[in-house]
Amino acid sequence: MEYTDKEYCLEVWGDMACFTRPELKVERVSYDVITPSAARAIFEAIFWKPAIHWQITKIEVLKPIKWTSVRRNEVGAVAGKSVIFIEEKRQQKNTLLLKDVGYRIWAKMEFRSVSKRKAEGELFSHEPGKDENPMKYYQMFERRASKGQCFNQPYLGTREFSASFRLINSDDEALTPPISEEQGGTKDLGIMLYDMDFTDKKNIQPMFYRPQMKDGVIIVPPINSEEILK
Repeated sequence: MEYTDKEYCLEVWGDMACFTRPELKVERVSYDVITPSAARAIFEAIFWKPAIHWQITKIEVLKPIKWTSVRRNEVGAVAGKSVIFIEEKRQQKNTLLLKDVGYRIWAKMEFRSVSKRKAEGELFSHEPGKDENPMKYYQMFERRASKGQCFNQPYLGTREFSASFRLINSDDEALTPPISEEQGGTKDLGIMLYDMDFTDKKNIQPMFYRPQMKDGVIIVPPINSEEILK
């Protein structure tokens, strides 16, 4: 089958979200909007195979950015061989969350090329391998997403904040516009987590980028772009 470089769109929403800033370790504080890695995880929750990778291309913010804070009990220890007494390890921590969020996320299905990756050290290839049928993967994703099927429940940053989703099928469909200029305008969102670099399994490193939100729209650069900071 011919490879078409097809782009898909999911509309996702939820009551609360927390896309945690890694630099703030004591108290959880969310980024202003969903990160590319969190957006990718939503697509992967619906459909993922070893032969593919989801590349997020664009994020549209559909609702004004609103905040709320909650105080939660957390266990300040990691479960291991020893028994954990919750009453002794319990900690109260404040979390700054997003509330009433909505996004429209655009992504392309890219194909892994094992031979090319080994030869050139590349993580992904835009073209499928000779033994791959891209149309098979397109149809599998479309079928699952249109029916609301997923391998695991998609979530908005942390697992307690589940995400609802729907597949956007047609360009002619009446869609909710991104937040207006009065609500959003052009906003520098600062340095944000992009994704994790799994090239070296023994030394997994975070990748960052500096998104600009223009009237509610964020263009996400590809993983091999010069805009990605390591």
